Amino acid sequence: MPKKQQALEILQQRWREIFSILCQGGEVAPAQRLRAEGFMQACVQLELASESSLQEAMQMIYQECYEQPLPPGWQDLFPFPQIPGFGQRAPVYPSTPD
Repeated sequence: MPKKQQALEILQQRWREIFSILCQGGEVAPAQRLRAEGFMQACVQLELASESSLQEAMQMIYQECYEQPLPPGWQDLFPFPQIPGFGQRAPVYPSTPD
């Protein structure tokens, strides 16, 4: 298998793990996220992929897990190589009787 394809498959697996955990309301360890982001940066530095091709591939995995696309302008909030991770909102309960 070519190294480019192998690298993309590794990233896709890592993105699926991260997004699946977040989509189910879990927490992703910072180290897991940072390793994936570092791998993304290494792929660009080694010319195995471009920033835009990785972001497009990551968007597809996000949409698979969340069943909706990333919000417009997400790259402004999460510049490359950051992974846009959105957990589920915690329930809010009133703390006073009124």
